[in-house]
Amino acid sequence: MIKLVNCKIKGLLFMAGLLSACSTINLQTEFERDAAIEAQIVDRTEDLFSEVDPLFLNDEIMALLDRLIDDGDSTTVRVAKIQALLYDENYLNLRYDDSRTHTAVEAFETRQGNCLSVMNLYIAMARYTGIDAQFQTVEVRPEWDKRGSLLVLSRHINATGNLGYKRKYVVDFTPEIQLQQLTARTVSDLYARALYFNNLGVEALVAEDLDTALTYFKNALYLETDLSIAWNNIGATYNRLGNREFAEYSYQMAFLTEDNNATAVNNLAKHYRSTGELELAIRYEDAIQRFNDRNPYYHFARGQLALEAENLEAARTSFQSALRLKRFEPDFYFALADVYSALGDELEAEDLRQSAEEVVAGNAAIYQPSSHKLRVIDSSNILNDSSAGTTIRFR
Repeated sequence: MIKLVNCKIKGLLFMAGLLSACSTINLQTEFERDAAIEAQIVDRTEDLFSEVDPLFLNDEIMALLDRLIDDGDSTTVRVAKIQALLYDENYLNLRYDDSRTHTAVEAFETRQGNCLSVMNLYIAMARYTGIDAQFQTVEVRPEWDKRGSLLVLSRHINATGNLGYKRKYVVDFTPEIQLQQLTARTVSDLYARALYFNNLGVEALVAEDLDTALTYFKNALYLETDLSIAWNNIGATYNRLGNREFAEYSYQMAFLTEDNNATAVNNLAKHYRSTGELELAIRYEDAIQRFNDRNPYYHFARGQLALEAENLEAARTSFQSALRLKRFEPDFYFALADVYSALGDELEAEDLRQSAEEVVAGNAAIYQPSSHKLRVIDSSNILNDSSAGTTIRFR
């Protein structure tokens, strides 16, 4: 069983590999867009679920907020009060649940939800009380959950907003999750709405309700034509239906709209092997391997496997490669420290742990989400990737 990532923007994959979104995938394709085929695949001219508003708040929720928030409360106090309302055991005490993606009202009524569900509720509440709030996506380290014959790869979403000059907050709902540091980006409400229908589509596909899955994926793509994960997922659905032409086209669109979408390239490689186009399959597989070689999280994953197998030299080499490719990832330092500790070099191990702590302390955008649901960030403390102050050395 493949462990599930505890965050929920869902994509589908048929071929597990140690892949991640870091740089672009160097792959030249002969793919050209075809408006006629796209019209058949998406087949939508309007939002079929316009009556569904994931951010809608009912009278009960608004009345609760009216009692909670005082007119004189500062923005920071309001953020803290909503945080307590959602997560304190004396109030809503929201619990993580991966079974279904909810609207704000559904998350409130069930007292549970995944990341997207709870962020729907949080952002709606925040805006009602006058707090700036936006959706924000963050890349995660790739892990997959096997659902029947499907492999489900998840991404992460949280909420962020401004608190005033050079200050912002970030709210997470993550029991435990391994993020790729410094990959956050804000997205629009329309984009988040498309992600909502994408999630519903994945849930329907896992339940083998292919017609409903298609309906949701088409709606997601109507809302956001370039939503790469929805293209990949609708391709997975057409593959299940035996429509190879639409499956291939959709996977190609997933790669065209996100040129580091390793899941789409992996699905294409598997598709070409299944159709007997071995030369094409090998070309796509080679592109994935080249991508992996430049991917710090690929080397990190290899290091973890080597460490579990007690191959300390291989683990050290892999973790060092990961650090050379990405300096601002504290877990790389901690992992390499574990290797040196196992080798009996506690001095080097302690130096690496200290380096990890310095990375976290020196950059407010880097954090361990399982220990923080609410963070206030002073942007004047944020370093960029070329900033001085952190030194890496190897023995």
